[in-house]
Amino acid sequence: MPAAGTPVRSAVPSTTELSPIWHPSPNFGPRRDGLKPALIVLHYTAMESASAALERLCDPGPEVSAHYLIGRNGVLWQLVREEDRAWHAGAGEWHGQTDINSRSIGVELDNQGDHPFSEPQMNALEQLLSKLMRRWSIPPDGIIGHSDMAPGRKTDPGPRFDWQRLELQSLAAPTGTEAPSETTFRELAQVRGYTADVDDDILLKTIRLRHRPWAKGPLHPDDFKALALPPHPT
Repeated sequence: MPAAGTPVRSAVPSTTELSPIWHPSPNFGPRRDGLKPALIVLHYTAMESASAALERLCDPGPEVSAHYLIGRNGVLWQLVREEDRAWHAGAGEWHGQTDINSRSIGVELDNQGDHPFSEPQMNALEQLLSKLMRRWSIPPDGIIGHSDMAPGRKTDPGPRFDWQRLELQSLAAPTGTEAPSETTFRELAQVRGYTADVDDDILLKTIRLRHRPWAKGPLHPDDFKALALPPHPT
């Protein structure tokens, strides 16, 4: 039976081979304008435990949710059907498109942002991403962090998240290897999806958070290398 106040149409989870624990949240709605998932947005919960995160993501007061939550021990919960619109992304944009909630699947990772992500958790995430990418035909460059689409406002999944591990399995777009001229940094960032109206400092910090979280100081040629990827298909 669905939780009290949960619409019946969200009471049946999508089928996955991972067999997530169905823990329905009342915080969801229909995807707008007939949109389907084209992105997967990764978050950290910034809470003390998975149980605390579950409570918040299912609390109608804060009006936040996600499609999936992965605990530090690798346990996977599903809170909202993939076909529905969870409330995880908030304000932001990617490749000039807004309403990221209608365009994405949200995955929360039980982590406070100040420590590495556990092996069981990363293993479950890899399995989940593989299934979601295949089911919804989402390419590696459709796997983004919350910080990517909300620069200056969000920092998750943060500098401790192992993006390179996902890149090596084609579960995220790889970092580029060729550096263009410094004068093209913002233009190149916009081509790669960073179209939010933010200043140069926030733009640099946001790109580094994803690709070079250890980097400090002014703009460096390696910052361009992080963006030297094939253009996004139109």
